[in-house]
Amino acid sequence: MAGTVNWGVLSTAKIGTEKVIPAIQQCKRGSVTAIASRNEQTAKAAAAQLDIEKAYGDYESLLKDPDIHAIYIPLPNHMHVPWTIKALAAGKHVLCEKPVGLTADEAVQLRDVAAESPELVVMEAFMYRFHPQWQTAKQWVDEKTIGELLSVNTIFSYFNNDAGNIRNMANIGGGGLMDIGCYPISQARYLFDREPARIVASLDIDPDFNVDRVANAIMDFNGAMATFTCSTQMHPYQRVNILGTTGRIEIEIPVNAHPDKPARVWLESGDQAAEEFTMPVTDQYTLQADAMAEAILDGVALPVSLDDAVNNMRAIEACVESHHNGSWVTLQ
Repeated sequence: MAGTVNWGVLSTAKIGTEKVIPAIQQCKRGSVTAIASRNEQTAKAAAAQLDIEKAYGDYESLLKDPDIHAIYIPLPNHMHVPWTIKALAAGKHVLCEKPVGLTADEAVQLRDVAAESPELVVMEAFMYRFHPQWQTAKQWVDEKTIGELLSVNTIFSYFNNDAGNIRNMANIGGGGLMDIGCYPISQARYLFDREPARIVASLDIDPDFNVDRVANAIMDFNGAMATFTCSTQMHPYQRVNILGTTGRIEIEIPVNAHPDKPARVWLESGDQAAEEFTMPVTDQYTLQADAMAEAILDGVALPVSLDDAVNNMRAIEACVESHHNGSWVTLQ
């Protein structure tokens, strides 16, 4: 592989063409060399726009390309597991967009298939894990800079009532929980470094789309709590507050940190007034691609395992189950 990773991308999805592909093109040890669409002209247009060498009119042809080492999958949620498995069968490493599948059972299936090819790297694309603002916050929590962690509170919302948007299609994994609720769930699990014991949630279901447009949840980490509100039909906003016995951390833009502006984090510890910390300008998608390259080329362990992906899906499912049952759901 000559010390670099050649990436192929399945689909011309907006997240890929506008965010991830340009970021991969800036990474230290890789580049996007092929893109595929179910429409060849669409693939060629994207390739020309993004300076990608090869364009394919179907996904299978890209997977057969012997020059491609790794696949990035930004397909709709219901296609994540099937195409990740096909990519593994073709001998490719895979970075798959979140959520990793439609169900926890699907995630388990993927984990089991991936275990049969341990030489291949597979990761769910939780890019926030690689941003300095989250690594700093995690360090402060672990070092007890804010004392014992007791509460994580997150709000994440945007407005999208387009019936033609995949996020509003129930049969292919639409809804706020799957699209953005997966982030506060993942982030709380990351900070507490354990799984929630139980979850209670309430969802507001759009009567036309039959997907959750607002989700409110409490995750009980054996007495410590994480709460979140996520919505696909609310004024756009995101913020996380992390509170301990002796201090707090606030992250201004916890998920969609700007790639061209410094990220801001506030730390209040003990009797000290809140201090603002400015993180270096960085693209978390580039850092994610760099981490994948290190895993592929150097065998460096990734921070997001498929076990983690399975547990995140189990928490998402617990939120849905709690809504339907009207009670707490215990996680095993």
